[in-house]
Amino acid sequence: MTIKNTLIGATMLALAAAPTLLSAETLKVGSTATGVPFTFLNVESNEVQGMMVDLINAVGEEAGFDPQVEAVDFSSLIPALTSGRIDIISAAMLITESRKKAISFSDPILPYGEGWVVSDDFEGGISADFSELKGKVVGVQQGTVYLERLQKAGNFGELRVYDSLADILAEVQRGRIAAGMGDRPIISYQLSQDRYDGIKLANYDSQYAGDIAIGVRKDDDELMQRINDALAKLKKNGTIDDLAKKWGLL
Repeated sequence: MTIKNTLIGATMLALAAAPTLLSAETLKVGSTATGVPFTFLNVESNEVQGMMVDLINAVGEEAGFDPQVEAVDFSSLIPALTSGRIDIISAAMLITESRKKAISFSDPILPYGEGWVVSDDFEGGISADFSELKGKVVGVQQGTVYLERLQKAGNFGELRVYDSLADILAEVQRGRIAAGMGDRPIISYQLSQDRYDGIKLANYDSQYAGDIAIGVRKDDDELMQRINDALAKLKKNGTIDDLAKKWGLL
């Protein structure tokens, strides 16, 4: 084979590979800035990072798309997705029947559950009927599955709704609320960082255990299949477990 033919052959191979490289589309991904360690804003880089950011980047690499992660308030994630502002939700979002009516979820990624944060001088545990908190002021995060449940309980002195779990932890620490309900893994991680003195996780058995997953619009079946195929590979090769360990979730 002549040098000319060799160069032509190499060029043809490069051109054949180019469509694969160029076909990696950019998809907008909504993640919250307050869901540490799943998703949170790094104030130094002004970028959202965390376990679910690492995961969607790994999924994108497997599925052939470039994730562009944007900070979105938790309560605005589903509206942002259905309106087309974002293409994917990758955050600490539980699969629920009500949410499944609005969006499609990927295969489950990690088990999840709720917890109560209380002051260190809170004695005993909290039961499933929350009787220990009867007549007290408690807090919950806007947009979570816990809000409706606590509203239905109806035995609190007052139920206050906050924009973020960080606000709830600070309010318990200041003594402004007796307890706050939120995602147990996130509460546990926050408390492990020694940022909140004088508060703790209450002894409480999760009543709303579920799974977190990636969300897409209901008509994005092809994208969902790509994401699920990628997740299957990442589960099999241990990447998901490695990321969970990296962020203190296993």
